[in-house]
Amino acid sequence: MKQEFTYKTQPFEHQRDALKKGATSLNFAYFMEMGTGKTKVAIDNASYLFCENLIDTVIVVAPNSVYRNWEKEIGIHCSVDHIISLHKVDKKFNYQLGKLNYFLINVEALSHASGVAALSKVINPLGQKAMMIIDESTTIKNRGAKRTKHICKLGTFVKYKRILTGSPITKSPLDLFSQCSFLNNNLLGFDSFYTFQARYAVMKQINMGGRSVLLPQYFTNLDELERKLKTFSFRVKKEDCLDLPEKLYQKRVVQLPEEQRKVYDQLKKNAYSILNDKEVSFANKLTELLRLHQVTNGFVKTDEGDITTFDKCPKLKELFNVLDEAEGKFIIWANYVQNIETIIKKLGEEYGKESVVSIYGAVSTEHRQEAVKRFQDDPKCRFLVGNPSTGGYGLTLTRASYVVYFSNSYNLEVRQQSEDRAHRIGQNRNVVYIDILAEKTIDEMIVSALKRKIKISSETLGEEIKNWI
Repeated sequence: MKQEFTYKTQPFEHQRDALKKGATSLNFAYFMEMGTGKTKVAIDNASYLFCENLIDTVIVVAPNSVYRNWEKEIGIHCSVDHIISLHKVDKKFNYQLGKLNYFLINVEALSHASGVAALSKVINPLGQKAMMIIDESTTIKNRGAKRTKHICKLGTFVKYKRILTGSPITKSPLDLFSQCSFLNNNLLGFDSFYTFQARYAVMKQINMGGRSVLLPQYFTNLDELERKLKTFSFRVKKEDCLDLPEKLYQKRVVQLPEEQRKVYDQLKKNAYSILNDKEVSFANKLTELLRLHQVTNGFVKTDEGDITTFDKCPKLKELFNVLDEAEGKFIIWANYVQNIETIIKKLGEEYGKESVVSIYGAVSTEHRQEAVKRFQDDPKCRFLVGNPSTGGYGLTLTRASYVVYFSNSYNLEVRQQSEDRAHRIGQNRNVVYIDILAEKTIDEMIVSALKRKIKISSETLGEEIKNWI
């Protein structure tokens, strides 16, 4: 017997439009920009299909830093009787007749046989009455990755499929192939990646570190690709649907002390020689650039794994200058454990241990959820320190007024995702983003590269598809 679908939490107009377009589709993409509430739309979609007696099981595959957050979101938005099972937390999938049964698993687990086996047990008996959701679907954009292959194969046994991402294209339109293939190969009209590539990209062979690779030179037929995407997706950007406060950007530039500068300049000379040596592997060249970046952040790691720290770290001093100048809550992103743990220790000494929580590799999934709750709800907790690759996805950190980048990486997707933890539904203040940069170092080059990537992606995609994606 069918139930009447009702919303548990009232949607924004764009969320209602998204559900109307995708509700009954077998395969659909919610290309909704970070902070526009795509998780709620997917949960409402699942509840609607359950009320129509079309599904009784929902499998959510999400990044490790995000998938436990779905438990909270389901509790807030799911309007039907439901039960949730979590991979590696619950001993088995707790299926109950008459309820909407959620199974949550992290995407990283699908790189391993144990994760594939766990998901297979859920899908095999229930595939035709199941929905499978890939949250942050760019995690399966690499068609050669084990997890992509496993997910796409298992997905063939599921009737209803959804992908969620705010940035379906992070490098090139070719990112779309495996994401859309998970839904259905016929959606883009190509079974073969190479046929797809030949239609939409002109490739050029270049030499990288002694090996020859094919890279896109430019893209073609993008208006056709756009038309295809629109037939099975809903796209919305924050600027089109939300009246969010403005993002404000600042740079705080510091100079390296003499000791640090000497080490940096020496490593720079070594790096220059190695980068120009065609016999040196690409990995070794990246190691030299990594060392340069480490020095700007107050330490350097040797080939043996030993860490040497400098007596003075001007970026650390500048961070505390920033904190002293403003009231309110801060997110502090750093790329290295060495910096994260030093910052946590110094904050505890200066402001008290209750003032700081953290999200990085050493923090368990359960404690990450607790950290988010404390940051959002506890007035004593002013600081969240984390690695943007770990904590920069899927979390809501709208109590922050300031986001400080102690260091950056070249990954544009990580930067955009981590910025939007604070700039999303529920934010009613301007958010100030502060980059702390060491003058005349690789720090400045990385920030310039991020800006270039934004410009290049706009230029390469063309006006029509650029505006849509």
